[in-house]
Amino acid sequence: MSSQAWEREQQNDRLLDELSSKVTALRGVTIDIYDNARDHTLIESTSDTFSSLGTTIKGSAGRLTRMAQSGNKVAVLKLAGIIIGVCLVLYWGFRLIF
Repeated sequence: MSSQAWEREQQNDRLLDELSSKVTALRGVTIDIYDNARDHTLIESTSDTFSSLGTTIKGSAGRLTRMAQSGNKVAVLKLAGIIIGVCLVLYWGFRLIF
């Protein structure tokens, strides 16, 4: 093989290595973009879930307020008992965990 052909072969190999490194870098950037998009989708989904939870809580609070204003003492006492029971269970649960 001539000297000129050998130099061209080395130049081609060098350019191929440069291209390979650029493709690897591009692959890394593409993976980062995909990860960021997936994280954004998760955050958006969580935001939607909390938004719907807030709407549900507002509706429940409105129904509880109407029930309390109706003067049904038995229902109000049952509700108070349930709330106290849930608070105690949560308190004891957190004490056991932490």
